Amino acid sequence: MIKQLKEDIEAVFARDPAARNTLEVLTTYPGIHALIMHRMAHELWKKEYKGTARLLSSFSRFATGIEIHPGAKIGKRFFIDHGMGVVIGETAEIGDDVTLYHGVTLGGTTWNKGKRHPTLEDGVVVGAGAKILGPFTVHKGAKVGSNAVITKEVPEGVTAVGNPARYIFKDKNQIEPDEVSRRDYAESIGFQPYATTQDQSDPILEGIRVLLDRMQKNEKRMNILCQRLSELDPTFKPQTSKNQPLSKEELKIIEEVRRECEAQNKTSSI
Repeated sequence: MIKQLKEDIEAVFARDPAARNTLEVLTTYPGIHALIMHRMAHELWKKEYKGTARLLSSFSRFATGIEIHPGAKIGKRFFIDHGMGVVIGETAEIGDDVTLYHGVTLGGTTWNKGKRHPTLEDGVVVGAGAKILGPFTVHKGAKVGSNAVITKEVPEGVTAVGNPARYIFKDKNQIEPDEVSRRDYAESIGFQPYATTQDQSDPILEGIRVLLDRMQKNEKRMNILCQRLSELDPTFKPQTSKNQPLSKEELKIIEEVRRECEAQNKTSSI
């Protein structure tokens, strides 16, 4: 118990630059207070003193603002920063070196008995206000952004953001091949879609995906048509926009727009 407490205090120093000394951590950090009381309550829970365990858990909630069910399994070097409003359900499982910020909920989505809360593997970081709901796993090293709502499994090493959550992959090879092709094409035509990431549910971004796919298919068909025309007629040479000069009408329109802009600038300066 003492060795585990020492590791928990060391985790505070490793992850909170505001921590100055051991006495300060022991006396002023509600995350440490809640963790000490939970470890005691969890031992009581395992020994079938469940009423006493729940009573200690309730006192911990009153004293710290952090609610951890005594049945929850928590690993080593667990750190709750700030802590107020954190809720951890009965069947939640938390690995080693996990960090939670204030307002995090590890909750369930069913009233049935059995496993109904999430499992957080080693090294997971959950930002303030995030809600992780359901009996699935947030895999090793994953990060959950502030106020994200997670209702399905989170792969290893990714960052989950938004409501509903979408995943940001560090490694491009982890992204689906269709998405890689779509992004490569968008980059090749100079298009920079904002936040078009995997599992994004925004209908506007879904529309952008459809348009990019359609443009890519049309461009391939045009290239095939140009190739076939070149085979039929050797004199056919497709012109690109770079080689095609602007017509007199186009130059005239550009000049009119330039003059209109200058006139507006003069009016605004007056």
